[in-house]
Amino acid sequence: MNRKFLLVALVISGFVVYLSGCSKESEDKLSGSTTCDTTKVSYAQQIVPILQNNCYTCHGGANPSTGIRLDTYANLQVFANNGFLSAAVEHTGTVTPMPYGLPQLPTCEVNTIAAWVNQGALNN
Repeated sequence: MNRKFLLVALVISGFVVYLSGCSKESEDKLSGSTTCDTTKVSYAQQIVPILQNNCYTCHGGANPSTGIRLDTYANLQVFANNGFLSAAVEHTGTVTPMPYGLPQLPTCEVNTIAAWVNQGALNN
């Protein structure tokens, strides 16, 4: 009886240890990258992918449903320069938070957009 109890206790303990080692970690931690490099942000390499994944559904194409088109550099630059782009993704309360009705973008993406704007919103 004691032997069965010990075996069951050992199995349960092992299972608890196994489960406690699992946790939800961010993709950055899993890949080993823990930094968000915003030193020299590229429109083509960093900004466009963020916008493609989060903005173009409503703000892209010849006739965007919202009337605000962000899928061209010229149009995006207007909103970058007037402060609406940063205010929208930073959820400052001065403009409608974007993406509309969804959680705020990940901190790194918000910081990347802010850095790009602060670096002059270059077409690079």
